Amino acid sequence: MSGKKITEVEEQSLPKARGLKKLADRWRSSHIHCLWQMTLSQRRNPYATFRMQVTMAQEMALANKQLLLLQVEHSRILKCSLVLAPFILVRQAALHQLFEKEHRQYQQELNQTGKAFYVERL
Repeated sequence: MSGKKITEVEEQSLPKARGLKKLADRWRSSHIHCLWQMTLSQRRNPYATFRMQVTMAQEMALANKQLLLLQVEHSRILKCSLVLAPFILVRQAALHQLFEKEHRQYQQELNQTGKAFYVERL
């Protein structure tokens, strides 16, 4: 009984295996064809290949230069922010005090007219 089940499973998986083998063979042949075409075009026009390599090298050099400039700019900004951090904190504290002063003044003006800030109760 179990031998019969095994042969049924093998019969069902056999077409799938053949399909996968055909797919792999087609992919391999198309891959070989693409490689052949690429080498054929390279053999046909070696100067174009050389120019393309030079262009890619120039683009890589430019990209590296831009990346280096960005890193330098980032480190400069970071150094400036470390130097300016105490001044920023002092300015924030001064602005906070000014805001509190203006808030108290506005609250006094509202109290004189009999009005108040709206406070939402949770």
